[in-house]
Amino acid sequence: MMIPDLPDVAQRFIRYARIDTQSDPRSSTSPSTAKQLDLARLLVQELEALGLQDVTLDDYGYVMATLPANVTLAVPTVGWIAHMDTSPDLTGTNVNPQVHLYQGGDLVLDAENGVVLSPREFPDLTQYIGQTLITTDGRTLLGADDKAGIAEIMTALAYLIAHPEIPHGRIRVAFTPDEEIGRGADHFDVARFGADFAYTVDGGELGELSFETFNAARAEITVHGRSVHPGSAKNKMINANEVAMQFHALLPAVERPEFTAGYEGFFHLTSFLGSVEEAHLHYIIRDHDRARFEARKAWLQRAAEFINARYGQPLVQVQVQDQYYNLREKIEPVMHIVDLAKAAMLACGVTPKIVPVRGGTDGARLSYMGLPTPNLFTGGHNFHGRYEYIPIPAMEKAVAVLVELVRRVAEYQP
Repeated sequence: MMIPDLPDVAQRFIRYARIDTQSDPRSSTSPSTAKQLDLARLLVQELEALGLQDVTLDDYGYVMATLPANVTLAVPTVGWIAHMDTSPDLTGTNVNPQVHLYQGGDLVLDAENGVVLSPREFPDLTQYIGQTLITTDGRTLLGADDKAGIAEIMTALAYLIAHPEIPHGRIRVAFTPDEEIGRGADHFDVARFGADFAYTVDGGELGELSFETFNAARAEITVHGRSVHPGSAKNKMINANEVAMQFHALLPAVERPEFTAGYEGFFHLTSFLGSVEEAHLHYIIRDHDRARFEARKAWLQRAAEFINARYGQPLVQVQVQDQYYNLREKIEPVMHIVDLAKAAMLACGVTPKIVPVRGGTDGARLSYMGLPTPNLFTGGHNFHGRYEYIPIPAMEKAVAVLVELVRRVAEYQP
């Protein structure tokens, strides 16, 4: 089917999506993968070509730049932030974006392997009949999380430069590494960034606006066993795998990601590696409510104490590390920045959808570092997998909202 000429934001996105920037949670470097710098260097070139000032790429892989104000009044400096890495959940190598004029029904992404994007499994597709979509080829993720955000920011910058009649204050831009593995703010220099407040462009479908995230922690459970030949193991062997399964069974089965939504938190077993002698369980713990979040961490400790008491020895050890906290606590004192985003959306014909993030963004940690940062939509769906897609009209709306937002900030009177 003939596809019309693609707008700038879609062309940028496809260009960025083809670059493999997958992050690696097992790496101890910053950025976690050198290939993220391939996109970082391209963005530096494009920012310089647009004429932005103070374009930098630091040793940790953070790209920053400035679009100077075109108004004489003292107005706040706004930050726009998106992340360059893609999720480790599915390969980001050889991403091959496909463009479809969607007419309804199934989209065959990979005929050889039977990968089909269908409204039966993904009913949101029916909203986009008649629109042009960008999808995967069924073999990789797409990377709209968050290369769509990068493309939308870059396109908005280009538009503002081409339309100097639109008033705006100073805009600071940052593209960060390693957000998908929880390290996107590790080396973010808030003082050097120099924004009064910011917005991550890292949300989902058209209209999403978020100023709440999970409280988040990771937990590593180590289980020690005793290996004895199975032929003579009676009353001697302690199978660490069995003990680990007993530990997991003490967690509430209904409080797993596949059974929760909205404001419901969860325990998520992300990996299990074991032998008779030793087993390791890795969990992520999530809850919007801080008290319930603390209770979840305590639950893990009580489960370990129960198992250890049952066996009469310290077989189970629990290590918990907090990752980030609910964004809302830091946004509530400056809710006008959310109100400005709502007004910008409405002015662009977009209905705001205030939703809690069932995850986190760089903005959660940045807000606790002194930079209040709610989250704006990109327009994408089904992130982190082969069924990921993004409607081009939603990307164009995201660009329009960014432009309208900085115009409103320049005219804002508290």
